[in-house]
Formats: sequence, C-alpha cells, structure tokens
Amino acid sequence: MGITPAEFREAMGRFATGVSIITVDLDGQVHGMTANALASVSLDPLLILVCVDRNARTHAHLHSRKRFGINILAASQQRISEYYALPVYDHERAEQEAGARFDRTSHGTPILQGSLSYLECKLQSTQEAGDHTIFIAQVENVVTRQGEPLLFFRGEYRRIGEAAPGS
Repeated sequence: MGITPAEFREAMGRFATGVSIITVDLDGQVHGMTANALASVSLDPLLILVCVDRNARTHAHLHSRKRFGINILAASQQRISEYYALPVYDHERAEQEAGARFDRTSHGTPILQGSLSYLECKLQSTQEAGDHTIFIAQVENVVTRQGEPLLFFRGEYRRIGEAAPGS
C-alpha cells in the first residue's frame, strides 16, 4: 500500500476528538502539551492511555516524573490548547499569554482551572509505537465539571452542535 503520511493524517482528521492538555510538574514548574490521542483502556483497574511524539518536550518529563494530569478542555479553552501545541513556549508565561491557571493535587500534579475533567495519573507502562510512545497510566483521581467540550475535526477546532436525531 502506498499511502503517504499526509493521506493518513487527512483520513484520521475525519475522526472528531476531544482536546486535552497533559500536565506534569518539573521542579515546581508546570509543563504541558496539547494532546488528542488518548483513550480509556480499562475499568478494572482504571487505566488510560495517551500517545506522545518522542520529540515532544513533555515526553521526557512523563518518563522521569511518572505522574501526570490529563485535563479535558472546555469549549472556552482553545487559546490554552493553541499555546501548549506550540513547538516552543515559555511555561512561565502560560497564564499571561493563554489564560492558563493551575491548582495542584496533594501529589503536586498541575490541574488546569476550568477544564471539563481532570484525571490524575500514575504511569504504569510504556510501549514504543513508531515515532510515538504509548503511555499507559492508572487513574488515581478525577474531577468533573459541567460545560461543553472543545473538539478537533479536519484540522480545526470545533464545538458541539445539535444532538443527533434519536439520541
């Protein structure tokens, strides 16, 4: 099969996803990245996976800290997603430039204020997969809030529209 990475990316862009920020504490500073390649894995035990490009800044932090947060973004948090998707950003300017404010768990893991859901995760295993690593983590705590999600579809941010007929 002679498909190109661009064709594969275009096909996968037809799969609407939520948008999240993966957060990790490193020496008291919040580091993070935008991610939409995540999925629940198991209910017993509670496991989740996130796929991270091995060239991403946050990749090494996840390996070294072994504890991270997954913040599922609200529709109003597009600027935060764009900020953490930049190839180079100054983590100390996230609040001034994107409005990102964080609380901390008892373990020190950063929680993005205003996110729809927050999952505190402890790394269980990793699996190399092409140019990415699959991080599988046990979910130790969750926080959920009301609101509408930020979505990504065909290379653009979207918001939820009308419910499908019959739902």
